Amino acid sequence: MSASPIESAGRPTVSEREARQVAEAAREQEWRKPSFAKELFLGRFRLDLIHPHPTPPAEDVQRGEEFLAKLRDFLETKVDGALIEREARIPDEVVDGLKELGALGMKIDPKYGGLGLTQVYYNKALALAGSASPAIGVLLSAHQSIGVPQPLKLFGTREQKETFLPRCARTDISAFLLTEPDVGSDPARLATTAVPDGDDYVLDGVKLWTTNGVVADLLVVMARVPRSEGHRGGITAFVVESNSPGITVENRNAFMGLRGIENGVTRFHRVRVPAAHRIGEEGQGLKIALTTLNTGRLSLPASCVAAGKWSLKIAREWSAAREQWGKPVAHHEAVGSKISFIAATTFALEAVLDLSSQMADENRNDIRIEGALAKLYASEMAWLMADELVQIRGGRGFETADSLRARGEKAVPAEQLLRDLRINRIFEGSTEIMHLLIAREAVDAHLSVAGDLIDPDKSLSDKARAGAGAGVFYAKWLPRLVAGPGQLPNAYAEFKHGVDLSPHLRYVERHARKLARSTFYAMSRWQGRMETKQGFLGRVVDIGAELFAMSAACVRAEMLRRQDDHGREAYQLAHAFCEQARLRVDALFTRLWANTDDLDHKVVKGVLSGTYAWLEEGIVDPSGDGPWIADTTPGPSLKENVHRPIR
Repeated sequence: MSASPIESAGRPTVSEREARQVAEAAREQEWRKPSFAKELFLGRFRLDLIHPHPTPPAEDVQRGEEFLAKLRDFLETKVDGALIEREARIPDEVVDGLKELGALGMKIDPKYGGLGLTQVYYNKALALAGSASPAIGVLLSAHQSIGVPQPLKLFGTREQKETFLPRCARTDISAFLLTEPDVGSDPARLATTAVPDGDDYVLDGVKLWTTNGVVADLLVVMARVPRSEGHRGGITAFVVESNSPGITVENRNAFMGLRGIENGVTRFHRVRVPAAHRIGEEGQGLKIALTTLNTGRLSLPASCVAAGKWSLKIAREWSAAREQWGKPVAHHEAVGSKISFIAATTFALEAVLDLSSQMADENRNDIRIEGALAKLYASEMAWLMADELVQIRGGRGFETADSLRARGEKAVPAEQLLRDLRINRIFEGSTEIMHLLIAREAVDAHLSVAGDLIDPDKSLSDKARAGAGAGVFYAKWLPRLVAGPGQLPNAYAEFKHGVDLSPHLRYVERHARKLARSTFYAMSRWQGRMETKQGFLGRVVDIGAELFAMSAACVRAEMLRRQDDHGREAYQLAHAFCEQARLRVDALFTRLWANTDDLDHKVVKGVLSGTYAWLEEGIVDPSGDGPWIADTTPGPSLKENVHRPIR
C-alpha cells in the first residue's frame, strides 16, 4: 500500500478499505498452535484442549503465594484506598513501597531483577492490589501488561532487555502511548511521526489518555515512519525516555472513576530517539501492540474478578443484616436472584481468567481469541454485577462511602465500584471493537478458503480457484456440523458428581455446531457485506463468549472436585452459572435473525440528518465551549509540563 497523503494538520487521510488493510496486516496471519475458542466458533468442541484443567508447577505456586502474602500485608497496612479516592492520587510513599516489594517487576525475568511470576499469579496480584485501590491495579497493569516490559519480552533485542528491563523491574514506571485525540481504534490515521535522521528518529505529535504517562520514566510510543529510501516506513514502536527534550505532559486527565490514575496528554516536539531504541522493524508497531495485548488483556479480567468477589462479599453481608417485611432481604426472591447471579458469574469469570492465564503460561495453545473473549466477557459481566450490587444496597448503594461514614454507617464504596468498572468496557478495545476483532478471528478459516470469492477486487480466475478450494473445505466441514457428542445422553459423564454438569457440556457442543451453521449461513447470505453486519457479528461473539465461559466453569469445577477443594460447592456454582448462561444464549440465537438492526439503521440516518431534531427541544445543554476534538497540530508545547516522575 502506498503512503497515504498527509493533510496540513498532519492527519493521514485514509479510505475505509485502506484502514482495513492496515488492521489486517497487523494481525497474526497463521495459527501455529491449537485454539479452543477458534475451534468452538468452527463448531468443534475440543474439550481435550482444556480438560483436565492445566495446573501450574509447584515451584511457581510457592513463589506466587509467597509474593501474594507480602503484597497483602503491604496493602492492608500501608494503603488507604479511600484516601487515594479522595485525593485522586496514589501517595509517592505507596509507589515507593510497591517498588521495594518488586511489584513493578512481577512479570519480568529474575535475570533482569524481576520476580518472574506466572501469568496466573500476576493476575492474582493485580486482583489483590486492585481490590485495595483500583488505581494501584491500573498503575501496575499499565506498566507491565502493555508498557515497556511486555513488548521487550516478546520483541526486544538482547541489548534492549539488558538496558531497560532492570530499570522496569525495580525503579522505573512505564507507559504505552498509541491513542491520539482523533485516533482510537483506527490506527491507520495515526498522525505522530518518527522521521529518520542519521542514527536517530525525530518524533512529533500528540498522544491522548497516556495511562501512567504523567509519572512515567519510560514510554512505548507508536509513531508513523515515512517511507523513504532505506526505510520501509509504517507504524513503528519505540522506547522513549520520558525526560527527553521536547516531551511535555500537557494535562493530567480526570475521569468519573479510577481517580488516582496518572493519565495525561503528552506532546512530542522534535524529540530525538536513538534508532537502537526502536522495537522490532519499521512497520511492525501494530503487530507488536496486538501481540502484546494477547496476554496483556488478561489483566483487565483480573480486576473484574476482584470486583465480583467484593460484590459478593458485600451483598452477602448486607443482605443478611438488612430486613424487610420480617426477614432478611436475601430471602426475598427479587434480591436473591441478584445474589445468585453475582455468585455464579464471579465463579465463571475466575474460571475463564485462570484457564486463559494457565494456557498462556503453558504456551501450548494460541490464546489470542481466549484472551480477547476474557476481556470482553469480564468487562461486560462485572459491570452488570456492580450495578446489581448498587441495586441491592438501594439508596446506600448510590451514597458515597465518605457520606456513609460521616453519618455513622459502614463506608461501603459501591458507587465507586460502578464508576471504576465502567471504563473496562472501553479500555484496551471497546466492546464494539472487541466484537469485530474476535469475529474476524472467528471467521478466519472461512476467509482463508473463500475470501477471494467475496473480494470485489479479485479476478474471475482468482474467484474460480477460491471456489474450488472452498468446495473441498465445505464438503468436509459442513457434514460434521450435523451430529456430535452433544446428542448422546451419556456424553461427558465424568462431569456428574451429585450435581450433573454433563448436560451443560452437551449443550455447549450442540450449540457450537449451531453457531458455526449460523455463521456459514450468514456468510452465504451477505457475502461481502458480512463485515457491515456488526449487530449480527456481535451476537455471534457473545454466544461464543457464553459457551467458552460455560466450558471453563465446568472444567474448573471438576478440577476443584479432584483437588478436594470446595468441589461440591464449585459444582453447584457451575450448574447455576450454566443455567443462567443458557437462557442468555437462547435469547442471543433468537436475536441473530429476529432483531431491529435494519430499522435502527434507518432511525440513525434520520437522527444524523436532523429529521428528529425537534425531539431535542426543551432542554438546556450544560456543555462548555470548544471543539469536539482538540487540535493536534505538531509544534512546541505552549503549556506547563506536569510530568512528575516518582524517584
